Amino acid sequence: MQSRTRDIGPAGTACEDRLSVELASVVAGARRRAVRDGDRQVDTAHLLHTLLEADPETRRVLDGGTGRVVRLLGYLVQRAIGYGLRWSGTAEDSGALPVLADSRAPGWSPPAAAALERAYARARARGAGRVAGVDLLAALARDRDCRAAEVLRRAGIDPGALATGFDGAHDHGSGSGGGGHGRAETARRTAMSERDDGPVIG
Repeated sequence: MQSRTRDIGPAGTACEDRLSVELASVVAGARRRAVRDGDRQVDTAHLLHTLLEADPETRRVLDGGTGRVVRLLGYLVQRAIGYGLRWSGTAEDSGALPVLADSRAPGWSPPAAAALERAYARARARGAGRVAGVDLLAALARDRDCRAAEVLRRAGIDPGALATGFDGAHDHGSGSGGGGHGRAETARRTAMSERDDGPVIG
């Protein structure tokens, strides 16, 4: 049977050619994970899971020495045996983003495809030639009702605060690709300060 998760989103190959090495690995890993889990579509939780595994900068932004990434990965790996069972056989549609009306993103849930497009737009806005992992993280956080946002909340990370931190840092940034680390750090501190559940690992 031919995989239904070949295209990365509405931008197709043009967008894929602009991914960083790490993010290209994330996209490929999300495809494989969806197929392995028997899911018809790649969703935002698949993207978040592979993003955490493949991109050290994303792990740094989300963790900051708190141990939250360990908890987050713990939730994600339980998808097939725990909370994720209710997602089995269902399509992800958070309702927070417009559903794509065409068929340029076969095998991708509307929120996942929209997140990739938003990540690409964010990279262009900051003058970067390639879409980085933190661009996708910011895009996932913007959709507070998607599956990735649900998992973030389970791990004690407020996706709304994370998105606000990214947006605020971007507004005060230089507009060039050189300030990515500073913007990511601002986003991390905003999310952690607005929802501090204490240490995850004692």
